Amino acid sequence: MEGLNGIIQNNYSKIQSRIKAACLRCQRNSESVTLVAVTKYAQMEWVKILLELGCTHLGESRTQQLNERAAMLPDDLHWHFIGPLQRNKVRRTILNSSLIHSVDSLKLLSTIDRIAAECGLQPHVLIEVNLAGEENKKGFSKADLLANWASIYTASHVCIDGLMTMAPHHQDPELARPVFHELSELRSQLQASSPAKIQLKELSMGMSGDFEVAIEEGATLVRIGSALYEGLK
Repeated sequence: MEGLNGIIQNNYSKIQSRIKAACLRCQRNSESVTLVAVTKYAQMEWVKILLELGCTHLGESRTQQLNERAAMLPDDLHWHFIGPLQRNKVRRTILNSSLIHSVDSLKLLSTIDRIAAECGLQPHVLIEVNLAGEENKKGFSKADLLANWASIYTASHVCIDGLMTMAPHHQDPELARPVFHELSELRSQLQASSPAKIQLKELSMGMSGDFEVAIEEGATLVRIGSALYEGLK
């Protein structure tokens, strides 16, 4: 177990250092960036080690596993739902999610809004935007988001906290920069046309291979999975 602890602690420390260095390069406070540890493929003992290291934001992409793990672990954790959300699983998902990153359509937003009203909840969500133009990625196109923004921000039982995107996978993280920059610019554009109650504080972008570039372009939430578990089997 000492070896397992050491590997995860070393990985976690390296990522924290890289986050701080990226923030320093763009003159940001490192506390403005939250590391969301993606645990969907992680063994429970790995997750518990992350908690011991002080990680309190965990990301799951399947409703059943999120709810099972939320029931097993401390109540003060922040669970992020980061996977595609089916409308028939909304009710079970919003119960344990601190933030849903993947609202990718008006139909899904409407379903969340309706069920939240029925449950007396006000879930926090991010609007997923497909800026890469890849057919295998979900999310609003930029044009659709701009055209439907007034309908989106008037959802009365949902808190829209910001935007999320996924960049294409490249060996060179610099190739993801235009996508991240465009999401940051889009956030500013939407914020300027929104009522005061809408505060798009969060930009969820950047994963293990490109999170430093994402931070330099304004990411406030980085979703880190594989880099946390390097060296484990």
